[in-house]
Amino acid sequence: MIVRSFDELENTERHVRATSGTWESKRIVLARERVGFSLHETVLYAGTETSMWYAHHVEAVVCTAGEAELTDHETGRTYTIVPGTMYLLDGHERHTLKVKQDFRCLCVFNPPVTGREDHDENGVYPLLTEPDGTVRDDA
Repeated sequence: MIVRSFDELENTERHVRATSGTWESKRIVLARERVGFSLHETVLYAGTETSMWYAHHVEAVVCTAGEAELTDHETGRTYTIVPGTMYLLDGHERHTLKVKQDFRCLCVFNPPVTGREDHDENGVYPLLTEPDGTVRDDA
């Protein structure tokens, strides 16, 4: 059994800040736990816009605070995301979040992330693997 809080992750290697400066994420469950998914609390900052494309991952997102406009670049459709709204990127959709109020959400990734990921120039998290080919990080 694992019990930990987001508060205890503050300023540890599990507290990741994007090089873009548009978000930060506390990664409470990672690939190293070997449970088949990762779980994060992410905050995207008001007034920012982040384009993403999880080419290697499926992500489910539940908004817990704030407001953002989600644009699905595959369909051109736009959604308002507010607390209690979930979206699932089950088709690796390219998407953009335009944040109106600091946007706090819980995110689940499969395959799990290692904790070192940040979006590349295409908005993609690379699929990071260890030398033995597993998607994990035991550091």
